[in-house]
Amino acid sequence: MPLSEHEQRLLEQLEKQLHEDRRFASSMKGAASTGRLSTSNVALGILLVIVGLAGLIFGISQHIIILGVLGFVVMFGGVLLALTKSASGKLGRAGNTGQNSAAKNNSQFMSGLEERWNQRKRDQSDS
Repeated sequence: MPLSEHEQRLLEQLEKQLHEDRRFASSMKGAASTGRLSTSNVALGILLVIVGLAGLIFGISQHIIILGVLGFVVMFGGVLLALTKSASGKLGRAGNTGQNSAAKNNSQFMSGLEERWNQRKRDQSDS
Protein backbone atom coordinates (compact mmCIF):
# COMPACT_ATOMS: atom_id res chain seq x y z
CA MET A 1 0.00 0.00 0.00
CA PRO A 2 1.57 3.34 -1.05
CA LEU A 3 2.18 6.15 1.44
CA SER A 4 0.10 9.29 1.35
CA GLU A 5 1.78 12.63 0.62
CA HIS A 6 1.66 13.58 4.28
CA GLU A 7 3.28 10.29 5.32
CA GLN A 8 5.97 10.68 2.66
CA ARG A 9 6.80 14.19 3.93
CA LEU A 10 7.00 12.89 7.51
CA LEU A 11 9.25 10.05 6.40
CA GLU A 12 11.56 12.46 4.57
CA GLN A 13 11.73 14.72 7.64
CA LEU A 14 12.55 11.76 9.88
CA GLU A 15 15.30 10.60 7.52
CA LYS A 16 16.77 14.12 7.41
CA GLN A 17 16.72 14.39 11.23
CA LEU A 18 18.29 10.95 11.56
CA HIS A 19 21.11 11.94 9.22
CA GLU A 20 21.70 15.20 11.14
CA ASP A 21 21.62 13.37 14.48
CA ARG A 22 24.20 10.88 13.23
CA ARG A 23 26.56 13.71 12.21
CA PHE A 24 25.99 15.49 15.52
CA ALA A 25 26.59 12.32 17.52
CA SER A 26 29.82 11.54 15.66
CA SER A 27 31.09 15.10 16.14
CA MET A 28 30.31 14.98 19.86
CA LYS A 29 31.93 11.57 20.21
CA GLY A 30 35.18 12.89 18.78
CA ALA A 31 35.15 15.90 21.10
CA ALA A 32 34.32 13.91 24.24
CA SER A 33 36.90 11.15 23.89
CA THR A 34 40.11 13.20 24.00
CA GLY A 35 41.88 10.91 26.44
CA ARG A 36 41.69 8.29 29.14
CA LEU A 37 42.82 8.13 32.71
CA SER A 38 46.41 6.97 32.91
CA THR A 39 47.09 4.14 35.34
CA SER A 40 50.45 5.63 36.29
CA ASN A 41 48.85 9.04 36.93
CA VAL A 42 46.21 7.44 39.15
CA ALA A 43 48.80 5.45 41.12
CA LEU A 44 51.07 8.48 41.57
CA GLY A 45 48.07 10.62 42.53
CA ILE A 46 46.97 8.15 45.20
CA LEU A 47 50.52 8.05 46.56
CA LEU A 48 50.60 11.86 46.74
CA VAL A 49 47.23 11.92 48.51
CA ILE A 50 48.52 9.47 51.14
CA VAL A 51 51.76 11.46 51.65
CA GLY A 52 49.81 14.71 51.80
CA LEU A 53 47.35 13.29 54.31
CA ALA A 54 50.22 12.08 56.49
CA GLY A 55 51.81 15.53 56.30
CA LEU A 56 48.49 17.21 57.14
CA ILE A 57 47.85 15.00 60.17
CA PHE A 58 51.43 15.31 61.42
CA GLY A 59 51.39 19.08 60.94
CA ILE A 60 48.14 19.45 62.87
CA SER A 61 49.23 17.13 65.67
CA GLN A 62 52.56 18.96 66.13
CA HIS A 63 50.99 22.45 65.70
CA ILE A 64 53.14 23.15 62.64
CA ILE A 65 50.65 25.04 60.52
CA ILE A 66 52.86 25.38 57.45
CA LEU A 67 53.34 21.59 57.33
CA GLY A 68 49.58 21.04 57.55
CA VAL A 69 48.96 23.51 54.71
CA LEU A 70 51.73 21.92 52.65
CA GLY A 71 50.20 18.47 53.26
CA PHE A 72 46.83 19.74 52.08
CA VAL A 73 48.38 21.21 48.91
CA VAL A 74 50.14 17.91 48.18
CA MET A 75 46.84 16.05 48.69
CA PHE A 76 45.05 18.42 46.34
CA GLY A 77 47.77 18.02 43.71
CA GLY A 78 47.52 14.25 44.02
CA VAL A 79 43.78 14.32 43.37
CA LEU A 80 44.27 16.59 40.35
CA LEU A 81 47.00 14.33 38.99
CA ALA A 82 44.90 11.20 39.47
CA LEU A 83 41.94 12.72 37.62
CA THR A 84 43.97 14.19 34.74
CA LYS A 85 43.24 12.56 31.41
CA SER A 86 46.11 11.55 29.17
CA ALA A 87 45.97 12.62 25.52
CA SER A 88 49.02 10.69 24.29
CA GLY A 89 48.96 9.06 20.87
CA LYS A 90 49.44 5.58 22.33
CA LEU A 91 46.25 5.80 24.37
CA GLY A 92 44.38 7.45 21.52
CA ARG A 93 45.22 4.57 19.21
CA ALA A 94 44.11 2.08 21.85
CA GLY A 95 40.80 3.91 22.13
CA ASN A 96 40.29 3.76 18.36
CA THR A 97 41.05 0.05 18.38
CA GLY A 98 38.39 -0.36 21.04
CA GLN A 99 35.94 1.55 18.88
CA ASN A 100 36.79 -0.59 15.85
CA SER A 101 36.35 -3.80 17.83
CA ALA A 102 33.04 -2.50 19.20
CA ALA A 103 31.86 -1.79 15.65
CA LYS A 104 33.00 -5.26 14.59
CA ASN A 105 31.14 -6.86 17.50
CA ASN A 106 28.06 -4.82 16.64
CA SER A 107 28.14 -5.97 13.01
CA GLN A 108 28.57 -9.60 14.15
CA PHE A 109 25.64 -9.16 16.50
CA MET A 110 23.47 -7.70 13.74
CA SER A 111 24.42 -10.44 11.28
CA GLY A 112 23.51 -13.03 13.90
CA LEU A 113 20.11 -11.39 14.37
CA GLU A 114 19.57 -11.30 10.61
CA GLU A 115 20.47 -14.98 10.35
CA ARG A 116 17.99 -15.91 13.09
CA TRP A 117 15.31 -13.79 11.40
CA ASN A 118 15.92 -15.52 8.07
CA GLN A 119 15.83 -18.93 9.78
CA ARG A 120 12.43 -18.10 11.31
CA LYS A 121 11.11 -17.02 7.92
CA ARG A 122 12.35 -20.30 6.38
CA ASP A 123 10.80 -22.31 9.22
CA GLN A 124 7.46 -20.55 8.80
CA SER A 125 7.44 -21.05 5.04
CA ASP A 126 8.24 -24.76 5.46
CA SER A 127 5.32 -25.39 7.78
